[in-house]
Amino acid sequence: MDGEEAKEKNILDSVIYRYTTSSSQSEMENALLKETIQKLREEVDRFKKPPLMVCEIKSIAGSCATISIPNGNQFFVEISEGCEKLRAGDMVLAEQKNLTIIKKIPITKKFNVEKYVIMEKPKTTWKEIGGLSQQVQEIQEVVELPLKKPELFKKVGITPPKGILLYGPPGTGKTLLAKAVAQSTNSTFIEIVGSELVQKFIGEGAKLVKEIFEMARSKAPTVVFIDEIDALAARRMEMGTSGEREVNRTFMQLLAELDGFEPLDNVKVIGATNRKDILDPAVIRPGRLDRLIHVPLPDKDGRKQIFNIHSSRMNFADNINRADVIGRMEGFSGAEIHATCTEAGYFAIRENRTYITKDDFFKAIVKVKQEGKLEGEEFLHMFG
Repeated sequence: MDGEEAKEKNILDSVIYRYTTSSSQSEMENALLKETIQKLREEVDRFKKPPLMVCEIKSIAGSCATISIPNGNQFFVEISEGCEKLRAGDMVLAEQKNLTIIKKIPITKKFNVEKYVIMEKPKTTWKEIGGLSQQVQEIQEVVELPLKKPELFKKVGITPPKGILLYGPPGTGKTLLAKAVAQSTNSTFIEIVGSELVQKFIGEGAKLVKEIFEMARSKAPTVVFIDEIDALAARRMEMGTSGEREVNRTFMQLLAELDGFEPLDNVKVIGATNRKDILDPAVIRPGRLDRLIHVPLPDKDGRKQIFNIHSSRMNFADNINRADVIGRMEGFSGAEIHATCTEAGYFAIRENRTYITKDDFFKAIVKVKQEGKLEGEEFLHMFG
């Protein structure tokens, strides 16, 4: 009997063990299911919550604040009790219905500034610029001397101009001048196209201008070159579209940045335009871009210098008369002279030659003239 009792006891223990194990597993499964259900309920509750609006605080008055919503409108709203230590410029979350401020969020909108600019350490030297000796001297006086010898201006008792406006026909070397002065002063060169500063949404263009100049200060000494500045700084009108008003906002920020510079600061601003006649007087008044430098088409001596620079590494045939070639390029800009040298080289390559003849140059001159004439006719057709 003892053996049978022991056997029955083992069977009973086994049943109890299986029951206990099964019960424990069931409890664990139930707990897991309850936790899953709770998470799903919380997720559903989050889906049901109305979204909050991201706003910017403009000013604070006690328990109330003036906020700016994304479309540019401003409202005077309440601040909830749990929201403390707010300052103008902070980003906050607000209820959509009554715009009550709920809490502060650590968001500051920053542009990827380098996407809108060309930043480099130029390698262009003064030797690569021909026919602009007077312009080189003036830009050296305004940019190079204050950066290299600021004590000289303090001793004399004058303040140099804050910035320069280079104006003249296309292709005359305005960008080259800016790059050369950046290279000679070992400065960071930041090139901006005026049209890139005008953004789609209200206020973004002004913020972009501010951040570009902040970057320029952080990388000083810096030369900020604004190409096609007329796209941004054209004469303002009293009435206009919302797009024109946004251009004006961006322009006002540019003026504010120019006013914020010290004359002997390590950031110099150079603007360039083909249309000086349409610029707003505010940007070229004393204290801003107040040194105006005309960059004209090169004269005969200038064309000779530019031609010698661009043809210095070319392999000429013995029959080339340089004076004759240069004489046929009257009215050419520096860019067109460079294009002529390139095209002449292509004419030689097409005939499988390693040297360039006078006929190559003559054909290249005709081609560049025709291309220039076509561009001029297209311009007149569009704007004439």
